[in-house]
Amino acid sequence: MTNLPPIADAPIPDQIVEDSHWWFAGRTLVINTLMQQVLPRTSGLNLLDIGCGAGNMIHHLSRYGQVKGLEVDPRPVREARLRGYDVDLFDAQDPFPFDDGSFDVASALDVIEHVDDDLAVLQEAYRVLRPGGHLVVTVPAFMFLWSNNDVINAHKRRYTAKELKTRLIQAGFEVKRLSYNNFFVFPLAAPLIMLRRGNEPELASHHLQEEEYQVEMEPTSPPVNSALTLVGKLEAGLMRLFNFPFGTALIAIAQKTE
Repeated sequence: MTNLPPIADAPIPDQIVEDSHWWFAGRTLVINTLMQQVLPRTSGLNLLDIGCGAGNMIHHLSRYGQVKGLEVDPRPVREARLRGYDVDLFDAQDPFPFDDGSFDVASALDVIEHVDDDLAVLQEAYRVLRPGGHLVVTVPAFMFLWSNNDVINAHKRRYTAKELKTRLIQAGFEVKRLSYNNFFVFPLAAPLIMLRRGNEPELASHHLQEEEYQVEMEPTSPPVNSALTLVGKLEAGLMRLFNFPFGTALIAIAQKTE
């Protein structure tokens, strides 16, 4: 039995360290853009964040209501609880410990690429959602972009839009929005990933560290980080109007219609 601190009696922070990295900042903007378009305009929802890590998105999701987090690794659970989040240590590949129809919204943000049976996780998300509830999913895109970053983060696969849509439909969902993101980064990132294959910079895998837990992202200089953050804002604004045809990642919002 892993000893974890109780949920901290602390206010939800406005910003955490991950928010300052352009990749996290851009993903957050895109997620909020699509959620604001599709979700009911209320702050009284019950949300489940599946595979929540250290709660990197819980403070953003909490604008929509109360958030419950599930995470398989005790190290980020410890950090999430110290941040004041309601997070349980739990393996999302097992049946979720909730009754049918318990939540209005479920999120699986860069989660299902880590598990052997991604469909089973999506089916459990469908089960615990109320009729009319929504699922928000993000995943990495295109197997030809496979790199050492996928290896150290223990990914099983990357997805095309067609593959992700098929999985969601098989789980019972109706897909409301599905778009690639990091569209503007793609023309630079894709050739760089393929050219550097086998010679990528060494990043520490948090899966191999016994005590510490921190999402390891390739560092960028402050000017580049600022520029890419602005690109992310532009992309999120445009995604209000249309879906992007390619990118380094995917985002989908699907609904349980029955």
